[in-house]
Amino acid sequence: AADHHWLALACELAAECPPSETAFSVGAVVVAADGTELARGHSREGTDPVVHAEEAALAKVDPTDPRLVTATVYSSLEPCARRASRPAPCARLVLDAGVRRVVTAWREPDTFVADADGSGVLAAGGATVVVLPEHEDRAKAPNGHLLGR
Repeated sequence: AADHHWLALACELAAECPPSETAFSVGAVVVAADGTELARGHSREGTDPVVHAEEAALAKVDPTDPRLVTATVYSSLEPCARRASRPAPCARLVLDAGVRRVVTAWREPDTFVADADGSGVLAAGGATVVVLPEHEDRAKAPNGHLLGR
């Protein structure tokens, strides 16, 4: 039940993203093991036109916070494995933060990056990835203009 609650919030945050023709609208929430929300973020948040949701959320958490190692990142879209706008993709940022559990609604399509496999990067780094496809339509909704809808 908690996974569904937090992933639904991530999907709501995705709808707050300014639309883009070159990037998905994504929301993310970092939640401690005890259910405490540590941070939230969305793509293109604030004045940074290339910030990704997971990056925005993780930047709001003290990197020395011991709760990160047992936290979960909820992201409306699978964390990216490669990106052009920054040196580190979100899957790497999640692992570098110490987070080892990610819940997502939707695997990244090949729209911008061929063979995107953030889940594979996360798994190779020791993280558990849970996909809750029942949230996929909500995650895709703010991206309809990119998906031909």
